[in-house]
Amino acid sequence: MSEKGETLSKTGEFTVPGKGKGMKGVYGFTMRTGLGEQQDRVRVEPFGNIKRDKDTGQTVVQEIREPLVDIFEEEDCTLLVIEMPGITTKDIRLEVRDDVLAIFAEKGDKKYRKEVLLKHGLSMDRITMTCNNGIVEIKCCK
Repeated sequence: MSEKGETLSKTGEFTVPGKGKGMKGVYGFTMRTGLGEQQDRVRVEPFGNIKRDKDTGQTVVQEIREPLVDIFEEEDCTLLVIEMPGITTKDIRLEVRDDVLAIFAEKGDKKYRKEVLLKHGLSMDRITMTCNNGIVEIKCCK
């Protein structure tokens, strides 16, 4: 895997007993290996709505999921590819603060939130977004 600079992903979904129908827990991770000069670099990035409470150490299922985000630095823009199953463009709200893009999405019981720190400042009029079957592409032009 490290020779080719590939990505490995695993994900799972299960129901946690609770009020009413219970809550759905989603946990996954992506393992990425570097290319070129960064061949020895391996990053493991978790995503989902299952977190460990910093105070108690207990595992907590949060109502809001953190989606998987791939970031591609292109010559004239930054491309974000985000997996948010069940979401369309009308369900998404974006906020810009300097070089931070905040992404919020909600439809029914599916709620997503992610903040992405970019390498350049942003302006809402330089951002375009498309969505196809829950795969959201956001282009942030420089």
